[in-house]
Amino acid sequence: MTLKNFLVAVDLTEEADEVLTAAHQLAVEREAQLTAITVVRPMLAAYGNIGFGSFNSSTFDLEAEALKLAKTKLVQLADQYDIDPEHCKTLLGSPAQEIRRLAAEMKAEMIILGTHSRHGLGLLLGSTASGVLHGAICDVLAVKIHDEPAAAA
Repeated sequence: MTLKNFLVAVDLTEEADEVLTAAHQLAVEREAQLTAITVVRPMLAAYGNIGFGSFNSSTFDLEAEALKLAKTKLVQLADQYDIDPEHCKTLLGSPAQEIRRLAAEMKAEMIILGTHSRHGLGLLLGSTASGVLHGAICDVLAVKIHDEPAAAA
């Protein structure tokens, strides 16, 4: 079976390179189109307990600026992996929900994202990876992020 449409989700940290490298290699092997997504969390999600009255138009200006900066960074990063800027999506919302929604909308055959290896089964996937996995309508590939070894004392 040849997969043709992959979605790679990154958080724009240094770890994005590991995820994009794995996604690019897999897309090349499978002759698949690769779309990259990053999701900016809304300020209301971070400060939800203080109510709408505390927010004004500058709050939403900050969100718009955050989206613009994230898009610029995603396009620059994706360019290193031959991902067309038209296939770079920057969304505002819950990362797991937006990743699943875009995957369904674009009829992705696979979602590729990063996760940290932790001890114990309950810590195997991070919250975003777990949220994507438990609601995805397609395959999900979790790329293990290699933590830097601790410096010797």
